[in-house]
Amino acid sequence: MVRNKVFSLLGLAARSRNVVSGEFATEKAVKDGKACLVIVSAEASDNTKKMFQNMCSFYEVPFRLYGGKEELGHCIGKEMRASLAVTNEGFASNIIKNLECEDN
Repeated sequence: MVRNKVFSLLGLAARSRNVVSGEFATEKAVKDGKACLVIVSAEASDNTKKMFQNMCSFYEVPFRLYGGKEELGHCIGKEMRASLAVTNEGFASNIIKNLECEDN
């Protein structure tokens, strides 16, 4: 149930233009200080995961590995996506809260 909640929150964030996706746009959002949360697909290459993990820790942006490329793309109305950034603080904290519920 929580899994669907995370994806529906991502969908809402995307519809309200608070999500950027794709490696280049996600990286730009982090470096411009616009990203409030970065989500990278668990299916992404190790290289991609490591790059975003390091970048997010350097820029102090919350980072999560979550979902498949297909799921991430689908919930924001796009093709497969390996990475995305949430650019709204409210959506980001709500999604993080739901991800933590899922971990427990």
